[in-house]
Amino acid sequence: MVRVPLTPADRERGERLGRLLREARADRSLIDVAGAAGISAETLRKIETGRIPTPAFFTVSALAGALGLSLDVLVAATGPDATPGRPAPAA
Repeated sequence: MVRVPLTPADRERGERLGRLLREARADRSLIDVAGAAGISAETLRKIETGRIPTPAFFTVSALAGALGLSLDVLVAATGPDATPGRPAPAA
């Protein structure tokens, strides 16, 4: 299977998602949040840094649950209608 290259918009959305997750994690350790979401700390690190700009839906859903974020907030902040550089709406 050939993977379609990511567009600059895809990469930007991934970076916004990473920033939002890092901000929501606040003072919680990366290991604690990753464990609560059932993913590896390395996977969370890659998502937060934008190295995985398009994580699987179930991964994002698990992270949202572990961080107490609404999926609606994540969509508003990272979806196609989101404004780059605009802060995410409050949870």
